[in-house]
Amino acid sequence: MTASVLQIKAGSSPYPVIIDEGTRKDTWNIIRNHLNGEPSSFFIITDESVGNLYLNDVLSSFPETIKVNCCTVPSGESSKSFSVYEQVMTEALEKNLDRNSMIVALGGGVIGDLAGFVAATYMRGIAFIQMPTTLLAHDSSVGGKTGINHSYGKNMIGAFHQPSLVIYDTECLKTLPEKEWRSGFAEVIKHGFIADGAFLNWISEKVDDFHSIETDVLKEMLQRSISVKADIVQLDEKEKGIRAFLNFGHTLGHAVEAESGYGKITHGEAVAKGLKFALQLSEYLFGVKIPYEPYVKKMEALGFDLTLPPGITAERLLKRMKGDKKASDGDVRFVLLKNIGEPELVKVKDEEILKVLAL
Repeated sequence: MTASVLQIKAGSSPYPVIIDEGTRKDTWNIIRNHLNGEPSSFFIITDESVGNLYLNDVLSSFPETIKVNCCTVPSGESSKSFSVYEQVMTEALEKNLDRNSMIVALGGGVIGDLAGFVAATYMRGIAFIQMPTTLLAHDSSVGGKTGINHSYGKNMIGAFHQPSLVIYDTECLKTLPEKEWRSGFAEVIKHGFIADGAFLNWISEKVDDFHSIETDVLKEMLQRSISVKADIVQLDEKEKGIRAFLNFGHTLGHAVEAESGYGKITHGEAVAKGLKFALQLSEYLFGVKIPYEPYVKKMEALGFDLTLPPGITAERLLKRMKGDKKASDGDVRFVLLKNIGEPELVKVKDEEILKVLAL
């Protein structure tokens, strides 16, 4: 079975996304075949869970002549913090990384965001590679958004810094718990809603159980989902216009995630709740009927809970949304749909948000 290769044309240097089984065991050869020049050293950033599973496979792919250092951080959203960022920066300095060194982000979205931000800011920016190990990270590993969290909100501190290469090993997804499959699948569904109704139908036909997805189906799903994001990012790298459409479901999703306490609910589970709300808000504001019910039922059949968590008030969620980085002068902006594949960025009044939240 041949690898799927996508070319991402964002920023000054296009980069490939390699999707295949077992790529982690061939990391060095993939780097050598797809990058020009040899970095002075490598600095792999991973977390405890992923490191225990896959770090040795990656390290074994490098010849002894190549200098490779590793940094392992705690698993979970708490690692996207100032304190862990400083810890990783300190280790990079202690290992004498220079401007020709390359960082490797081995892990899920948390590691990709953290390692990417380290790469963006170390000596004013060095190259890095994304090696996503979760389904959710198929979204965050492409597009160049990096960052850490603040108590005031998710991803409030960050930078746009495109990777030089993305190496996606589909075998790594086989160890994911059901919760993490759902977290990533929410972003897959999101891409279908904003850009590709045919993809939504294909997903509904092909995916009935996360752990029985055939490899060729998984590769096609990843390729088609990443392609939606790539097409948008190529036109709007710094989110000055249509890239905001990728935030469909995220306005409420980020608020739910923050109010629940980071790590208590996965990013994708929160986004899934945000997707359903954004669809309901779209119908209410635009006066349209969107044929989304079959896809909502598919998500529920796959174990998604699309209701808001108990104990979180609409007023608290609204306050969180008004403080989100996507807000404008205190106005909450939502990506809404006039129909599947027809997104629009809209400022929404507080009373309209509260009314639909009460439905």
